[in-house]
Amino acid sequence: MENIKELKNLLSIPKDIAITSHRNPDGDAIGSSLAVYHFLKRHGHSVSVIFPSEYPDNFAWMPDADKILIHDIEPEDANNVLKRADIIFALDYNALDRVDKMGEVIAPLKSTKVLIDHHLYPENFADFVLSDTTASSTCELIYDFLEMLDEKKGIDITVGECMMTGILTDTGSFKYSTSPKLFRIVADLLERGVDDYVIQDLIFNSLTEKQLRILGHVLDNRMEILNDYKTGIFTLTKKDYEHFDIQRGDTEGIVNYLLMLKNVKVAVFIHEQPTIVKISMRSKGDFSVQEICRKYFRGGGHKNASGGASYSSLSATVNKFKKLLPDYKAQLDAL
Repeated sequence: MENIKELKNLLSIPKDIAITSHRNPDGDAIGSSLAVYHFLKRHGHSVSVIFPSEYPDNFAWMPDADKILIHDIEPEDANNVLKRADIIFALDYNALDRVDKMGEVIAPLKSTKVLIDHHLYPENFADFVLSDTTASSTCELIYDFLEMLDEKKGIDITVGECMMTGILTDTGSFKYSTSPKLFRIVADLLERGVDDYVIQDLIFNSLTEKQLRILGHVLDNRMEILNDYKTGIFTLTKKDYEHFDIQRGDTEGIVNYLLMLKNVKVAVFIHEQPTIVKISMRSKGDFSVQEICRKYFRGGGHKNASGGASYSSLSATVNKFKKLLPDYKAQLDAL
């Protein structure tokens, strides 16, 4: 991050600070936001965390998660916090459209903006930028950020637990995007008293009966394997959503089950929403689902984990995706 001394000087005096992250916040969005929140609170700042939409219930245990403002629910309060903020942190997103209507509020503000993110192609809207697409997670970059501020001593158990949450979720419990540097960071967090076993249990062993039944339904009735293209597809219809009363977070991580199949290298979850069809893609090895999402489904993300959307019907979206596969067959055969 350039001009880190300037930012350090700004943070040396108590400020009104708003921390923002993307719609449908995941563990990295929540973990990075709350890590920075607790660090800044301990330094005397007035701090609020704002998300466009609600977070999944399996992160409700996180310290002060109940204080997060949700723009969809409390737009006026959230906008007021943004407008009075001296500094706005943009965490785990690279463009203001990732925070929906909040982006329209943030864009014209004279507040100092700080972007910390690991997604490709960051937009030029922030005054201070820490962007590294090789990082496993934004939480890994939060560790780097505190180190740049000479504030590693500020990583107590609470901050460390928040950081570990983002690292665990974005790496799939150390299955993806790992590096020697990441494991050195994790070792430091463990030495500071962070219990990764407890955090994994809180995050990953908190399914409801409904969520398990949804998974069973998808595996039994909504799974298609395209062996010629080493690809697996899950789908959910509007009727499925109604039948199971599927709410935000109920299908979190479901796409990853396809990658448990030995010969599946690309996993796709296509699900029908009231006005849009959403797409989540995952891949193994050197195959970029980010390219597919960006070129064909108005989305993006990471090389091995991306998402997008379609305004066509569910069946039309599935067919569109299948018609793309022959163009990538040579790449898939090489995996």
